[in-house]
Amino acid sequence: MKILISDAIAEIGIEMLKRFAEVDVRTNLTPEKLLSAIGNYDALIVRSQTKVTANIIEAGIKLRVIGRAGVGVDNIDVESATQRGIMVVNSPQGNIISTAEHTIALLLALVRQIPSAHNQLHSGNWNRKLKGIQVRGKTLGIIGMGRVGTEVAHIGRGLQTNIIAYDPMISEARAEKLGVRLVTFEELLSTSDFITIHVLLNSSTEGMIGRQQLKLVKASAFIVNCARGGIIDETALYDALECGALAGAAVDVFTSEPALDNILLKSDKVIATPHLAASTGEAEISASKDIAEDVEAVLKGYTPNSPINAPSISAEALPILSPYLKVGVVIGKIAIQLSSGNLNSLTIRYEGEIASQQVAAVRSAVLSGLLETLTEEKVNIINAGIIAEKRGLVINEFKNTACEHFNNMLTVEVYSTTGITLVAGTWLRGKTYLTRVNNYWLEIEPLTGHLLFTEHKDHPGMIGAVGTIIGSAGVNISQMQVCLGIQRGGDAMMVLCLDEPLSPESFRKILAIPGMSKANMVRMGK
Repeated sequence: MKILISDAIAEIGIEMLKRFAEVDVRTNLTPEKLLSAIGNYDALIVRSQTKVTANIIEAGIKLRVIGRAGVGVDNIDVESATQRGIMVVNSPQGNIISTAEHTIALLLALVRQIPSAHNQLHSGNWNRKLKGIQVRGKTLGIIGMGRVGTEVAHIGRGLQTNIIAYDPMISEARAEKLGVRLVTFEELLSTSDFITIHVLLNSSTEGMIGRQQLKLVKASAFIVNCARGGIIDETALYDALECGALAGAAVDVFTSEPALDNILLKSDKVIATPHLAASTGEAEISASKDIAEDVEAVLKGYTPNSPINAPSISAEALPILSPYLKVGVVIGKIAIQLSSGNLNSLTIRYEGEIASQQVAAVRSAVLSGLLETLTEEKVNIINAGIIAEKRGLVINEFKNTACEHFNNMLTVEVYSTTGITLVAGTWLRGKTYLTRVNNYWLEIEPLTGHLLFTEHKDHPGMIGAVGTIIGSAGVNISQMQVCLGIQRGGDAMMVLCLDEPLSPESFRKILAIPGMSKANMVRMGK
């Protein structure tokens, strides 16, 4: 495997990646050079400088994962990556503390006029008339109570500020536990003495603080932005500062960077840093380690800690659901190969403890296994939902926390123009097991080679007849199970795990056995 690192990351992450892959560190690549090189790599790791556009992603014919050593992914075309089945991961934990501390540092520097005092003193002016503002007892308004916003709240409590927050995705109970009072966006703007922003830049947050919103803010208030440029209308902010409608602002991020000629730098009421909030040695080491671990996980077929474009699984649910990602792929792959006709709809049934969880990731796993043989596109858990939607596949889901036969069972029913195909599976003894195929109960581990499913009359000699044909063809049978139908009527199913596929001639011989009604070959490998 080959990994390209196009922006500088801490050396520890590079060394971790070199343990299992060939790593090229090529920083400051032009878009043209990156475009010509990316086709050779399985993974790309960036920070904020490299722009991973749709063209880059399309050229990355081997790409399986794009890693962002930092929080945001606005420099990556996530939609294009998702459509191509490329995992996007980031390292949201690494710079939380650094960003939160930088936010508070900017706030304190702003309200105590530290940059102005420093510059005047270095210019030979001993000015003791500069007056600052105490933060204790003031109202700190936090927009966005994610990881960074939560840490800012922790520090704010230590400074004995009154903390209010706007975040429609946080519960009252969670806010109360953090010592934060939830308010509307308008109330936060109008009552805060200090406003700090901690949301991602997207279509909903771009320009969320513009001229109309700034009119709500107290003239004595201060704004700090260490999130992303573009969330605040920079021209509107400049005008509000210059006309006295706002006391001051501290900015670490800008709409366009490097921001050497940004309008905010023309105001004496603005203190600014060049996108340094995450720039500490500790944060860079942490982000480098985190992204290396996630890229390795994806390339080795495991679930990463911080996926951006794959259905997420909470830490609490991971031990329960993670095995069923594998089960889902297997039963989806078997069900579609056992079915015939045109696919109309799909029903997925979750039974047992898995039914009490958010199952979006498991659904995607089932779809990825099912769609893999139906399209020339690369299909996986990342883009399976998109491909299914494009094909107009109707998906129904049912949950039942009771499971009669196992602790958990996952069932897929494929509805086609020729009938219904049902395949169920579970996780036993650390492995995936088939538990039901149509009207037959079984318990067999589907290995990675090929499976032969036969349906026949339950009479003496069937096992020997099938085994003789397969043995004569020089194909090894690694596992075999015979099971009777749910409705007793003299019919049986035989499932055989084969190391190699049967030749067409051997397959015809099996179908010609007296009493044999049906036979299907299923390929389990890629």
